[in-house]
Amino acid sequence: MTLKNQLGQPIGFPVTPWQKAKVPTREDNIGEHVTLKCIVDTQACNALFNAYASDTDGKNWTYLPYGPFKQQSDFVDWFESTCLADDPLFHVVYDNLSKSPVGLASYLRVNPDAGSIEVGHIHFSPLLQRTPMATEAMYLMMRRVFDELDFRRYEWKCDALNEPSKRAALRLGFTYEGTFRQATTYKKRNRDTAWFSITDKEWPKIKSGFERWLQPGNFTEKGEQIKSLEACRNEV
Repeated sequence: MTLKNQLGQPIGFPVTPWQKAKVPTREDNIGEHVTLKCIVDTQACNALFNAYASDTDGKNWTYLPYGPFKQQSDFVDWFESTCLADDPLFHVVYDNLSKSPVGLASYLRVNPDAGSIEVGHIHFSPLLQRTPMATEAMYLMMRRVFDELDFRRYEWKCDALNEPSKRAALRLGFTYEGTFRQATTYKKRNRDTAWFSITDKEWPKIKSGFERWLQPGNFTEKGEQIKSLEACRNEV
């Protein structure tokens, strides 16, 4: 039912007693498979560069506004100039078994007053891609945003031509909202930007789906999933 004011005009629903979200901290985010650590120095650079080197043809850099980096020194320079600020707030994803860094992701466009925040700069090395670790890393970042920081909206944006990223957003529970044409440029080419989001009202069902999917009983002895993340979410 649409609310109306005293003039008969339709208006949005009230958000009280919500006031504003909290600013993300640099506290470790620890899961069963991975730990996310906010970057405070360049200690992880060498291991990250080696992890990314397993992407031998460099295809994982295509839709990022930087890279690939042929020299480790170039990667370190980029890392130091881009990854140590508060917004974007970069996280290194560590494999809990090997204790090695295997990817990056960040919070950005942090707007506590509006209650909106974006996840971006997602660059998972081949060591992380298509593993339970990758899914858990995204779950941990969402859980912090909604359960700890009290945001109302979580955004995912990507090049509209980046089909793997769009499929990943939908798999994780994001809703496609539309495409902003000629939104920006990078690497001397145009980018139409596809927008996705999750809201706080959608989060409880999405959270339960993640938790069902991540249960050990949802995987075979070979580590293959038994039920898809979407199927687990639909069971809620």
